[in-house]
Amino acid sequence: MKKKLIAGNWKMNGSLAANEALVRALISGMGQPACDVAVAVPAPYLAQVAGIAAGSVLALAAQDVSVHEAGAYTGETSAAMLKEFGVRYVLVGHSERRQYHGESDTVVAVKAQRALAAGITPIVCVGETLAEREAGQTEVVVKRQLAAVIHLNGHCISEIVVAYEPVWAIGTGRTASPEQAQQVHAVLRAQLAAASEHADRIRLLYGGSMNAANAAQLLAQPDIDGGLVGGAALKAQDFLQIIAAAQ
Repeated sequence: MKKKLIAGNWKMNGSLAANEALVRALISGMGQPACDVAVAVPAPYLAQVAGIAAGSVLALAAQDVSVHEAGAYTGETSAAMLKEFGVRYVLVGHSERRQYHGESDTVVAVKAQRALAAGITPIVCVGETLAEREAGQTEVVVKRQLAAVIHLNGHCISEIVVAYEPVWAIGTGRTASPEQAQQVHAVLRAQLAAASEHADRIRLLYGGSMNAANAAQLLAQPDIDGGLVGGAALKAQDFLQIIAAAQ
């Protein structure tokens, strides 16, 4: 049975002092958790958090990666660079990247490919907007987004993590019900099963205002293998409660 994964996405938050306090509180508070735990930190803080977390069970994640391997791409960070800092996971295709930076399904698929080639596990984010859900397009949208990654990465697809993040539930306080989340996770599971004989290895995370109050119910669903946590990941006690729920 695969371990659940709880990944905290700090987004563009943090400071040297706040990061140290948070990471030390997490390490001391979680002990030896039954699940895997990672934090996706802003790029300037990767070295700091790697140093604080060294020797602990807390894994390091990055929030983005370049489609390019190297070269004249000012402001970009390559997968090889992330690997040198001990990054284990990287978010690709987060809705905020798709929305604010115009990332297409193809770009997301290439980013996943770059991460895999460097030995980093991509956490591939998929999810529909409120308008798409209300139009009955949820399954079409998430399957299209995931299909691009499957098509480009082929036999390596069993090495990815998928995070379903309904865009309408990110940072809004609205959350998909456990039943709504499970329904989409089941669709994604079937799509992965059709693409890989090792699909049972792939962890499917729910993201979209997961918090200490709703984590246990969401994590109890048969196809939800963990969470991609936003705001609650910045509060040690809240994040520790979510980790404790992932048994």
